[in-house]
Amino acid sequence: MVSKRDYYEVLDVSRGATDSEIKKSFRSLARKYHPDKNPDDANAENKFKELQEAYAILSSPEERSKYDTYGHNRPGGSPFGPGGFQGVNINIDDLFGGGFESIFGQIFGNSRSSRRNRGEDLLVRHIVPFQAIMEGHDDELEIEALNSCIKCNGSGSADSGGTKACPSCNGRGRVQRIERVGPFAQQVVSDCATCSGNGVIVTNPCKYCEGEGRSYQTKKIKFSVPSGISNGNRIKITGQGEPPRGNKGDNGNLYIEIEIEEHPWFERDDSDILMALPLNYIDLLLGTTIEIPHIDGKNLKIKIPPVSKPGDTITISGRGLPNIRSSRGRGSVTVLLKLDMPSKISKSLKKKIEILRDEISNDSLTLEENIIKEARKRRGK
Repeated sequence: MVSKRDYYEVLDVSRGATDSEIKKSFRSLARKYHPDKNPDDANAENKFKELQEAYAILSSPEERSKYDTYGHNRPGGSPFGPGGFQGVNINIDDLFGGGFESIFGQIFGNSRSSRRNRGEDLLVRHIVPFQAIMEGHDDELEIEALNSCIKCNGSGSADSGGTKACPSCNGRGRVQRIERVGPFAQQVVSDCATCSGNGVIVTNPCKYCEGEGRSYQTKKIKFSVPSGISNGNRIKITGQGEPPRGNKGDNGNLYIEIEIEEHPWFERDDSDILMALPLNYIDLLLGTTIEIPHIDGKNLKIKIPPVSKPGDTITISGRGLPNIRSSRGRGSVTVLLKLDMPSKISKSLKKKIEILRDEISNDSLTLEENIIKEARKRRGK
């Protein structure tokens, strides 16, 4: 009869190895000897089971202590029962992603078997003033959402003894079953239907939350809106989402989707600002300087050159919005000139304009020549 090899020797670690060293060595060796990677090696499966057995013992503090004291000849015989260790269903993805941890924890029913749930994430939409894009903005909102019950501290029980381990899953919250698909069998792990994955049964439910462990409560959330933020951007606030059932695990996250209020006259184009400026004919013809309030706190001075035309644009660099994606400073303000026509004119003004008609018209060109000139300009010729 072949004697078992020392578990430390199997995992190629010293007796004083830390948990992380044992885990790292197991991952490395398990990838090397996994049957899927060694289809032509008849001994690969046995080597892989030997590694799993060694890791199952040495990764459990209680079982490792017993092994260090008694070796393979522990009182009561093998911890795996009369059938010995049969191996567990571990695929290559488990080895890379860490999914094998909970599988080994279930062998001995230790603390590793308790699955840490995570509560649901929340999404709320929040409107901020246009000014927030320029300066950033400290804000606060009030939401009503599920939170840990304040009466039972999230346990769902009216008293400390009002819960018991679920008999269907032995308190693990997960159950395994074998399903057959044609000639193949596969292991399926799912939430326990009896306890909804909580691992416990509430025998004396809290009246405030009806045993749920969670209840709807109003809470205030403070957060900061960064300058340069755009419509639809989301601010993540970790741990402010819903708590998990049974208060076992981590809260979800809260996402605040930002909507920016319209400005009375500015439109936004990334870090640039666009606006239309209506002017009368005299201002366009002679030129003028206009000052209007600006979102950076300093008046925006716009110089209109003489003989400007409706549709001309004026660009003012460095007075736009902060660029959230780079450190190149602020964008520009682009001003589109528009002709502001009066809705009515008096008879006396009409007479004055008639007198000036010939003086302000372009007599050097015929109407047809002016049409052709404008068409060429429009076509970039």
